[in-house]
Amino acid sequence: MKTWVPTQEDKTEKWWIVDATDKTVGRLSTELANVLRGKNKPQFTPNTDMGDFIVVINSDKVKFSGNKWDQKKYYTRSRFFGSLREFSAKELLEKDSTQIIYKSVRGMLPKNKLAAKMLTKLKVYPGAEHPHATQKPEALNA
Repeated sequence: MKTWVPTQEDKTEKWWIVDATDKTVGRLSTELANVLRGKNKPQFTPNTDMGDFIVVINSDKVKFSGNKWDQKKYYTRSRFFGSLREFSAKELLEKDSTQIIYKSVRGMLPKNKLAAKMLTKLKVYPGAEHPHATQKPEALNA
């Protein structure tokens, strides 16, 4: 008996849509990361990208528990000295609400070359409109 190892030809990609209204960021991100990796499929292989596409709408209506809107900090910097910038979650929500979900899901993906490929399958939009209606995404119960 030989072991069957899935390849890229065995991959079937689906499109999912998630409404992030009143969802906690951390709990939502774990579900999204699992679907992006393909862990919800029986042919999951850690060294192959078997994940699906995900469209997240209403990213400006997510919620944090506790006082994280004021206490949680996001940091960005360039290669120059003194370029460190700090944003609270509330400031990042006003500036670009999609980055809250991107950064959260990115932190839950593996730290390798596949993570960048998986992250390109995540489409996040601040409102309810999205340009992926032709792919006919199904609702994901996340």
